[in-house]
Amino acid sequence: MTALSIPTTALADGTPFPLIGFGTSSVKGADGCRAIAQALRSGYRLLDTAAQYGNEAAVGQAVRDSGVDPDEVLVTTKIAGGDQGREAAREGYLASLRRLGLERTALVLIHWPNPSRGLALETWRTLIDLKEEGLTAHIGVSNFRPEQVMELIDATGVAPEVNQIQLSPALPRREAVAFHRERGIVTEAWGPLGGREGLAEQFALRKVAAKHGVSTAQVSLRWAIDQNIVVIPKSSDPDRQISNATLEGVQLDDADRELLASLDLGEDAAWDSREHEEW
Repeated sequence: MTALSIPTTALADGTPFPLIGFGTSSVKGADGCRAIAQALRSGYRLLDTAAQYGNEAAVGQAVRDSGVDPDEVLVTTKIAGGDQGREAAREGYLASLRRLGLERTALVLIHWPNPSRGLALETWRTLIDLKEEGLTAHIGVSNFRPEQVMELIDATGVAPEVNQIQLSPALPRREAVAFHRERGIVTEAWGPLGGREGLAEQFALRKVAAKHGVSTAQVSLRWAIDQNIVVIPKSSDPDRQISNATLEGVQLDDADRELLASLDLGEDAAWDSREHEEW
């Protein structure tokens, strides 16, 4: 029996997908392994990692250490910028599987478009192949703008099942979210607590949290999952792991949403994947 009851959304093919997952960027080594295993024992089932994070071995070990049936754990990894390209993406992904100690992942994403390389489409074709071969259950992208997603769809006829983007009440990314919804793409939020934006210190967010007697983190996460947006908060603290996924008691009303809308910093405050690239 798990301590958490995590709600789900559905991918385009109807597969249930947790609305609350566990982020692992900067969670590394033996301590990271313990934190991830604890999250799984608490009831998390979606783990988010990436080749670029340098922690895939720790994530894989945590799955084995947790005592949770590995078939129940949905592991996401990402193709690093340096591994883009038709063959390089396959090699990079197979290396990720070796580090994870898995035969397949639940989801693989292209980490960044990196337009200067011009290899996103070739990489996407490889992901389509990997899915057809059964090496991953689902495929998607990360940090792609709507027009960058459309390039992939127009060329292949295959839409990403997920686009993981920077998103929080400070960066609601309404245009991207609407675009995804129209095309059956699940929006997944990285940075959902808005740490980079100083969100937790904002008066409007603190006011809503105080009204409901909950943490600012719980308000931010509830705001996202109310829109059917998947969130992947990270914490090494077992109590915070549980509170981040215990949102049933947080019921936001229209007045709350209006206050939270005042936090929007605008699209220009988000990292622009036409210019920002990662390797």
